[in-house]
Amino acid sequence: MKVGVVGNPRYADLKAVLRELAALAPSRQLTLLTEPSLLPLWDDVLPLLSDDAPDAVLTFGGDGTLLRGARLLGGREVPIMGINLGRIGFLTTAAREQLPLALDALISGRYVLERRLAMQATIISDEGGVRGEQRVLNDVAIHKAGVARVVRILVSVDGEELGPYSSDGVVVSSPTGSTAYSLSAGGPIVAPGVEAMIVTPVCAHTLAVRPVVVPADATICAEPLAPGADDLLVSFDGQLGSTLTVGDKVYIRRATSCVLLVRLGSEGYFSRMRQKLNWGDLTGREGVR
Repeated sequence: MKVGVVGNPRYADLKAVLRELAALAPSRQLTLLTEPSLLPLWDDVLPLLSDDAPDAVLTFGGDGTLLRGARLLGGREVPIMGINLGRIGFLTTAAREQLPLALDALISGRYVLERRLAMQATIISDEGGVRGEQRVLNDVAIHKAGVARVVRILVSVDGEELGPYSSDGVVVSSPTGSTAYSLSAGGPIVAPGVEAMIVTPVCAHTLAVRPVVVPADATICAEPLAPGADDLLVSFDGQLGSTLTVGDKVYIRRATSCVLLVRLGSEGYFSRMRQKLNWGDLTGREGVR
């Protein structure tokens, strides 16, 4: 089995984790493929993930590392197993000390595969040309780049105006991304199996504007309006970005392929939500009476 390896070098013990993985791989007949940025951390020279097609991908870090791993696959539906080296790790499925067991489960197929809706964002210029395109798992956010100031963004769904939003920005998220930026901005939690996208204003400047859930097959268009459209950015999964100007339009649609997340054990989505996000009341929490 060919396994791609993606990791966050900011974790001080990543080199030790990769050394452990390299020691476990031969007995499990695993061929490791690495992303280029990890080359200095391996004891031996490994083939690059970009040069071959993996059967699965391991990510070492937090949710951001898993999102980057999904992007590196370029739309290929390859199982992704996240090993959490951080704090929350809502999308990851195993801790570092579970690595041997996680590898055995991956090889034997003893896991649940979750198909997560991904989105495709396309920036169209005022002249009608494509300025940029990006595939995301979590969200597309349009926001100010410099000084905090209200912006006006016209949002439409399938050509019908949802309305101009006067706010600090707008987030369009998938169900997977509903627990990220959208949730912080007051959006709803949408379970992964729901076929939908969520439009959430960030700090709307009127009480009449609320988050809206739209069908997954809809096309959402976000267009900056003057004045205040200078220094606007569109961010993809909080990791990549591009500038926007008046006349640009950002179209967000469902991607043609899904992201496949490996889930170990019997713990369900809502159990993870209660544990990772401290959902619900405080009854039964450690130190609470």
